[in-house]
Amino acid sequence: MALHRALALASLACLSALTATSAFAQANGYPSKHIRVIVPFAAGSTTDIIARAITDKLSASMGQQLVVDNRAGASGTIGQAAVAAAAPDGYTIMIHSSSHTVSPSTFAKLPFDTVADFAGVTPISTTPNVLVISPAKNVKSVKDLLALAKSQPSGLNFASAGQGSATHLNAEKFKMAAGITATNIPFKGSAEAVTEVLSGRVDYYFSPIAPVIGQIREGQLLALAVGSPKRASALPDVPTTAEAGVPGSEFNFWIGMMAPAKTPREIVNRLHDEVVKALASPEVKERFAKLGADAWTLRPEQFDAYIRAEIESNARLVKAAGLSPAQ
Repeated sequence: MALHRALALASLACLSALTATSAFAQANGYPSKHIRVIVPFAAGSTTDIIARAITDKLSASMGQQLVVDNRAGASGTIGQAAVAAAAPDGYTIMIHSSSHTVSPSTFAKLPFDTVADFAGVTPISTTPNVLVISPAKNVKSVKDLLALAKSQPSGLNFASAGQGSATHLNAEKFKMAAGITATNIPFKGSAEAVTEVLSGRVDYYFSPIAPVIGQIREGQLLALAVGSPKRASALPDVPTTAEAGVPGSEFNFWIGMMAPAKTPREIVNRLHDEVVKALASPEVKERFAKLGADAWTLRPEQFDAYIRAEIESNARLVKAAGLSPAQ
C-alpha cells in the first residue's frame, strides 16, 4: 500500500515537473510567431487607438508582429467571446476597456465568464471621459448645466456610445449624483455622438478625450469637466465633476490587456513587463499625451482583483440606474 502511494506521489511529481518544464520552455521561446491582439471595438475607437500605440512599440521590442484584430459588436462581447475561446498560449490576447467589467450587468446571458475565462495582464492607461457641450447652448459650467436641467420639465438628453457603454455609465453616475433628469440617446460610437452634440440636437456627452480634443481646442465644443477621479493631463485646467460640485460622480475609464485564462504565468508576466517597458518609452509617452491618456499599470494579480471589484461596483451602478440587461 505504501509502495503504491509512493509511486503515485512520484508520478504526480514527475507530471508537475514536466508541466512546469513545458510552460517554461514555451515562455522561454515566446514569442516565436505573430501575436493576434483582439480589440472588441471598431478601428478608430479610443480603445483601438491606444491598442495600436502600444502594440507598435511591443512589436519592435518583442521581435514579432502584434496584429490588431478589430472584433466590434454587442458592446465588446463578440471580441471578448473570441478571446475566451482562444488557446491559452499567449498568441491571442485582448486589449479592452472598462466595458469589460460592465457587460456582466448589462447582458442577461454571456457566452463566457468575465472573471474565470480571462487572465489580467495589466491596465495600460486611464483615458478620462470629458463632459462636452455645444457653445451654442450658452452653458459655461457644470453649475449652469444643472440649472438648465432643473429648468426643463422633461430634463435634458445626453449622448452615449451605446447602451451600457462606459460613456453611458459615466453619464448615469453623474445624473444620479447631481439629482437631475436626463435621457440617454445611444449611438453606434463616439463619432455619431460627437456629431449630434456639435449640432445641438443632443445636450451633452461624456466623451473619451481623444475624439474631441481637437474640437475643444478649436472652440467647437466646450469642456465642462472630466468624469475621472483626478484631472486629465491633457486638460489640466478642466475640473473634475466632483470639483465642479457633483461629488460621487467619478468614473474611471481604463484600457487594459488581458489573455485567455490558463495562459502560462511566465507568458502573462512577460507581456506585463513588456507593456511597462513600452509605457516608459518617449515615443509612447508622446503619443499618449496627444491622446489625453495617462499610463497606468498593475501587476497581473492586482489587475485581476481590480476587475473583480469593479464588476461588483458596476453591478450596483447598473441596478441603481434602473438599466435592464439585454437579452
